[in-house]
Amino acid sequence: MIEYWNPQIERMPLDELEEIQEERLRHLVDYVYTHSPFYKKRFDETGVKPEDIKTLEDLQKLPFTYKQDLRDNYPKGMFCVPDTQLVRYHVSSGTTGKPTVVGYTKSDIHEWAKSLGRALTSIGVGRGDVLQVSYGYGLFTGGLGLHYGAEEVGSTVLPISVGNTDKQLELMQDLGTTTLACTPSYFLYMAEEAKDKGIDFQKDTGLKTGIFGAEPWTEEMRKRMENATGIKAYDVFGTSELSGPLFTECTCQDGIHIWGDQFIVEIIDPETGDTLPEGERGELVITTLTKEALPLIRYRIGDYTILNKQPCECGRTHPRIMRVTGRVDDMLIIRGINVFPGQVESVLMKIPEVGEHFIIHVDRINEMDTMKIQIEMNDEAFSDKVNDIISLEKKVASALKSVLNLSVGVELVEQGTIPRSIGKSKKVIDNRKL
Repeated sequence: MIEYWNPQIERMPLDELEEIQEERLRHLVDYVYTHSPFYKKRFDETGVKPEDIKTLEDLQKLPFTYKQDLRDNYPKGMFCVPDTQLVRYHVSSGTTGKPTVVGYTKSDIHEWAKSLGRALTSIGVGRGDVLQVSYGYGLFTGGLGLHYGAEEVGSTVLPISVGNTDKQLELMQDLGTTTLACTPSYFLYMAEEAKDKGIDFQKDTGLKTGIFGAEPWTEEMRKRMENATGIKAYDVFGTSELSGPLFTECTCQDGIHIWGDQFIVEIIDPETGDTLPEGERGELVITTLTKEALPLIRYRIGDYTILNKQPCECGRTHPRIMRVTGRVDDMLIIRGINVFPGQVESVLMKIPEVGEHFIIHVDRINEMDTMKIQIEMNDEAFSDKVNDIISLEKKVASALKSVLNLSVGVELVEQGTIPRSIGKSKKVIDNRKL
């Protein structure tokens, strides 16, 4: 039987949902024009006034918001409420410049937890479950986001954060963890450590569900993880600017539900900014409808995905985004051809002789871009015979070329050669930028 956190909202007819979106969009535009000097200036510069926005079609009249806008207005120049109404800050890492600071009112925290309450219910997580949160806690939004969502649905939270893998596995067994939330990279590492210790997830733990995100991963990787551990693996989506993790797939595993009463989703051509029709892949753009401290209008997320407005088999009517295939800034251009790390992973995970860990090395030699992929072999496939390894390298290179339309170098290495990550994994080393 399918469970809903709020069936009236989650199964609302699309036309009624769009009426709510239009009403909240009009309120949002008035709100930011009145309370945000940034948006007032941006609207005035583009010649749009709040009274110009009457329907969802008018959304395209509004200017985009960029991550650089948050950095340029660091730390709180885009906030719409005074400090006395703030109950929390979260701050991004700021590895590529000034960090982004997000403030939250009490209502913002409640809306965040509500979004994840619906999401967790949609994958069957609720009262009686033990959710082990192995995302980082603190300034990073992942840990506290899943924590509040789990408490919203009545699950017991194990707030272990990231790292200390021996303790992770010990408590998973001793406290009966049923759901694990972490990056896919860390789960792969955890699974390796469990295997080394003789721990079988299916026999020795109660783990049945994994919630994986914070980095792109593929459908092929999902199948590998599920087959190896017996769990059901679900994709989770969010960004620190929006509130961290917010949405998941449902048990149908056919796209991530975006709650239309809280957010409006668009897909645009990243080059022209034009809105693309449903079903075409492009850059994700999101407008927040209920945030008070830091509302965002037409915020360019930078992820490539497809919008699906068709009702899901689970009965939920809210739009879905299909699996994110990469980020605009993750795209590699090799000799004029666009390559995403996710494409490489998708190919490799279909080849049983190779493992889950790889790293892409990009360089420029004699003014020519080159790409070489270092890939771990499975223990069963490892051979002392040079000819066997050369033959497998040719097989992998041929499979990659058929998808990428690009000849790449392949180097197969022993399992354990590539560094492991307890957070987001590093899939690319681009020496052209060094």
